[in-house]
Amino acid sequence: MKTIAVCIVNYNTRDLLRACLHSALAEKPDEIVVVDDASTDASAEMVEMDFPSVRLIRLNENIGYGAASNRAVRDCRAEHILLLNGDTVVKPGALRCLNRYLEERRSAAILGPCILNPDGSPQTSCFHFPTPPHIFLYLSGLYRLIPRIPILRKFSFQKASAGSAGAVPWVLGAALAFRRETFEALGGFDESFFMYFEEVDLCYRASRRGWQAHFVPEAEIIHVGGASTEQERGGMTLQYFASLAEFYRKHYPRRALAALILMVKTFAFFGLLRPPLETDRMIQRGLLNGRWSRRSDEEKAVPV
Repeated sequence: MKTIAVCIVNYNTRDLLRACLHSALAEKPDEIVVVDDASTDASAEMVEMDFPSVRLIRLNENIGYGAASNRAVRDCRAEHILLLNGDTVVKPGALRCLNRYLEERRSAAILGPCILNPDGSPQTSCFHFPTPPHIFLYLSGLYRLIPRIPILRKFSFQKASAGSAGAVPWVLGAALAFRRETFEALGGFDESFFMYFEEVDLCYRASRRGWQAHFVPEAEIIHVGGASTEQERGGMTLQYFASLAEFYRKHYPRRALAALILMVKTFAFFGLLRPPLETDRMIQRGLLNGRWSRRSDEEKAVPV
């Protein structure tokens, strides 16, 4: 079986990171790399003291999840990678399952395990790409009703995480497994995404090359969720929409971003966003009306 590394990006989740490392070590990976994104809670010191076998990379500033993940992958040598948030716990057998899946199914370039809440209930682990109709359903909360109506299920922003393993549009970035060769061929994560949508962008670019993301429910990983982002909730909400807009600028026709801007402004005006956002502030900071990359029509995604 091919070698596999566990790479963990951490930001101020010291106690959760400790549990993550214990669970990862129990799976006996070929190597473990932790990139600490300039934490201030002594996370790095804890790793140095309690886990001497783990390769620790201490950053002097928070460079964002995608950039830190790229650094982690560059600093390991394994053929397969399991990339984790610091607030995850690897369930027994999950690492071997993902490693075997990558080895046996060449059509699968990126894997997402079944993500569980701490109480054992499943989180939604895979999703449709965020077209304007999907974002409308998400912002309005109507996506919760769509799965109950069979004829409308294909319009849901979320994709059911139950069932057998197979291809899906994109998988949650809290836990991603992939081949090193795939990751390097894609150029890793696009570091213009500081937080959010890095994995969406990665899966989208893979799909443009004919490669697939697969959901693998047999591999289970617990995810606390929001352990880092809840520390700066308001700023992270703004960052979410900034990254969403960047994804639209990069991959969708201009009219799709225009629809997104109008949609967010409308929801913000009526106070329907949770938490409420200052739309004018977002516009002034260039989060929704910013630059367009110069791309030919052939490079754009299919119309949405």
